[in-house]
Amino acid sequence: MTKVAAGCRTVDALRRRQAGRAENGKVAIVTRYRPTRHEELIGGSLYWIIKHRLVVRQRILGFGEADDGRCRIDLDARIVPVRTQTKRAHQGWRYLTGEDAPADFGSGAEVLAEMPPRMLNELARLALI
Repeated sequence: MTKVAAGCRTVDALRRRQAGRAENGKVAIVTRYRPTRHEELIGGSLYWIIKHRLVVRQRILGFGEADDGRCRIDLDARIVPVRTQTKRAHQGWRYLTGEDAPADFGSGAEVLAEMPPRMLNELARLALI
């Protein structure tokens, strides 16, 4: 599943935003509507879109209801860099099939996730990443 990291211009900004909410290896995000396919998403990943690119993911641990009646999504606090992939911003939920989901980066991925988007685009265009 994909979601726009609204207000986050970098992966570091997303990390900082979630650091204050992380507790016992989990972080909860709240959204207005529960995804229609929520049951099949548990154990899958939420891929974050930053500057029109899928850049990181977090494992979905479960769904619940927030105190204000909105949907709570419980995520693994660990943010995993993925091979960047162009993705337009959108409202609502978009689902990825296993074949469409970007692969994780191995070691050193933190450096790539922090690179400017233009540099990442150029390196990907040259097939260097």
